[in-house]
Amino acid sequence: MQRELPVGLATQLAGRALFAVLGILAYVTVVERGALVRAFRATGRGGLAIAALMAISSGSFITALNHSSVANVLFMQAIAPILAAAFGTALGEPVARRTWVAMAVAVLGVALMVGGPGRPNALGFGLSIVMSVSFAGLIVITRHRRDVSMAPATCLSQVVVFVVAAPFASPGSVSLQDLGLLVALGVGQIGLGLVLLTIGARLIPAAEVALITLLEIVLGPLWVWIFLSEQPSAATLAGGAIVLAAVVVQARGAPPGEASVAPPP
Repeated sequence: MQRELPVGLATQLAGRALFAVLGILAYVTVVERGALVRAFRATGRGGLAIAALMAISSGSFITALNHSSVANVLFMQAIAPILAAAFGTALGEPVARRTWVAMAVAVLGVALMVGGPGRPNALGFGLSIVMSVSFAGLIVITRHRRDVSMAPATCLSQVVVFVVAAPFASPGSVSLQDLGLLVALGVGQIGLGLVLLTIGARLIPAAEVALITLLEIVLGPLWVWIFLSEQPSAATLAGGAIVLAAVVVQARGAPPGEASVAPPP
């Protein structure tokens, strides 16, 4: 859907964020039975931190793509599970040996897909690091504040994106077809996707959440292949299969005595 949008970057970001806010607000209203103010207050400082980190992560990702190759940005994105595991361990959440192995295999798979990291300029490299660190941080905070719904924080993050992008957007360039795509991206891909991420991050360890999100790198070329007939290279398919295998092995669960999945609260 993103590839089908002809409007400028700022218009895309503002449009997606606007409809994401509306979609998430509707979700929070239903789940909290209309108690919106109470739901937003309940997230506390952790919610504000998640909103800031989510906005920083998405903003750094888009900006890094303008100052570095896609391969470098995606490779740094694959480092996020390792960072999440390190942050989680520092906060007292041990990471199973199976998970460390799965993460290492997944990073190798991503390297094969994108050809490994190249030589990015300092700005692109720095932004990619900020992206990975902030994404890992928001997952860890969500995990350790699993007693509170972080959907309102997700909503706030998109408000930030909208406020930053809207002044540079061109609403007049949006056609009816573009509007439909922006609604689908905002409500579905951004809104629903981020809400499910924050729900899932409350139920399983941070390292596993970040590992599963690497499927985005695998499925992106697959969807483009299916719907736009852009055939990926053999290396992309092979690397994607390796990442998928790593996630499946981890998802099957650790042997008795090595389980790392905590029961839901």
